[in-house]
Amino acid sequence: MSGTAHGTVTEIWTSPMGRGPTVSHTEIEAIADAGLAGDRYARPDGSESKTSHGPDRQLTLIEQEQLDWLQATHDITLTGEASRRNLVTIGIGLNALVGKQFAIGGVTVQGMRLCQPCKPLAEELGFAFVELMLDRSGLNCRIISGGTIAVGDHVQP
Repeated sequence: MSGTAHGTVTEIWTSPMGRGPTVSHTEIEAIADAGLAGDRYARPDGSESKTSHGPDRQLTLIEQEQLDWLQATHDITLTGEASRRNLVTIGIGLNALVGKQFAIGGVTVQGMRLCQPCKPLAEELGFAFVELMLDRSGLNCRIISGGTIAVGDHVQP
């Protein structure tokens, strides 16, 4: 985790369905109070729709530094895609953004809570994801003002 004033978006991922395949993007539309265009949490229906949960699943982020830590300390490779988070960032500590508004490019988001590892993903990945990545697996956010997010955009408080 870094103490720099800003970070950078290095990857963008969506998944139209839970446990379904992920899709890589170089840019994507962030929809206020909904999620990312085409992502399962922005769907208006279904078990992963915004009506079945609070605003804290509209956008998820994970630090590349945490993925690198997992590789360096446990020799486990976890890619941004496999993490099932929407954005991979580098250069900014995400845990410090809980409860704060910040910008990703021209989009304003609110850090709602840490995105803790889940048992279904651990089962899919085949390693102790829950134990190893507790408090290291990202940030759940609400999208306050929408717009386009692109690879290379700055993440800044």
